[in-house]
Amino acid sequence: MELQSPPLLGFCAFSGTGKTTLLTHLIPELKGRGLRIGLVKHAHHLFDIDRPGKDSFELRKAGANEILVASAKRWAMVHESPEKTGDPVLEDLLLHLSLSELDLVLVEGFKHEALAKIEVHRPSLGKPFLFPDVPGVIAFATDKLPDKTVPLPVLDLNKIDEIANFIIKRFLKNI
Repeated sequence: MELQSPPLLGFCAFSGTGKTTLLTHLIPELKGRGLRIGLVKHAHHLFDIDRPGKDSFELRKAGANEILVASAKRWAMVHESPEKTGDPVLEDLLLHLSLSELDLVLVEGFKHEALAKIEVHRPSLGKPFLFPDVPGVIAFATDKLPDKTVPLPVLDLNKIDEIANFIIKRFLKNI
């Protein structure tokens, strides 16, 4: 990925491993250290950020290709792409973020995109490592040390400060 600023860091794992749970703990830790965090999350299915009966939902269902909902404290955009059949491209999605206002963009999913990633791994689930088949894995975040030596740093999934320190040291040296 050619994007230079802000740094991108992905999190990859099998579904149900805890990527979102990790991020819901990691984001407040990073924000507490003064960082402005953006996030891009991949979804494997159709989703709605609104509910039936809400005006924005009804307007989108009526045929609007884009809906921007705004209030004093937040805004959100929904863009319909019914003609597209494949997964979105991360680089295209990043154009919709306010990159100049962010220190770091975390990416959940998009495991085959060319960016550095931390693989979340829980041996109790019985799944193999994605590494080395998934490109860009630079570390493992796990709740149990691997039985064998692995060629990458191993971070304790239960020590959010340790993961935050790794990210800051590796990606945000100037902060």
